[in-house]
Amino acid sequence: MIPDRFVIEFDKALRTLFAPAQTIREVPGSKEPETELSDRERAHASSLMRINHVGEVCAQALYQGQALSCRDQALRQALVKAADEETEHLAWTEYRIVELGGRPSLLNPVWYLGALSIGIAAGKLGDPWSLGFLAETERQVEAHLDHHLSELPNQDTKSRAIVAQMRLDEIAHAETAVRLGARELPSPASMLMKLAARTMTRIAYYI
Repeated sequence: MIPDRFVIEFDKALRTLFAPAQTIREVPGSKEPETELSDRERAHASSLMRINHVGEVCAQALYQGQALSCRDQALRQALVKAADEETEHLAWTEYRIVELGGRPSLLNPVWYLGALSIGIAAGKLGDPWSLGFLAETERQVEAHLDHHLSELPNQDTKSRAIVAQMRLDEIAHAETAVRLGARELPSPASMLMKLAARTMTRIAYYI
């Protein structure tokens, strides 16, 4: 007989990959007027938001994997809460991709499985290291979102509002991880994470 927890986690994966994400908060920038963008600007903004959407798919998988292998119940609940907030980011980026006439990455199932495996592995290293991995991930995402704010067309206020709010949330997640006892990752691990993220973003921009 299949354990209930396995069914629940499998359902989370299916919802992340194939169902429209839900948000409690209003989509940032949703009340802003749609500004005129050239075809090139629209395509570029759509591709950047697709990268952000991939990042949120991976965030769901990472948090899920870490929660599955987490030893501390309180920490597990904190991971679940953070994952809920990341689900809102998933919804916001989906919303904007549709508005821009784009599409999500065709490789989302691949990204999800890879991130889930990494999350489980990080969790098995112990809670302090798992939290350290989480904090470093969020710091790198913050830097990545800073870059996107410099890349998005200035007049694309709707996309910029989404990315700006996501950035604030990621900063808060990193601070929470540190407060819960995150250990600083060694430099080689951080560099490897940056290399993997750079590869993912380059592919997701086009596919």
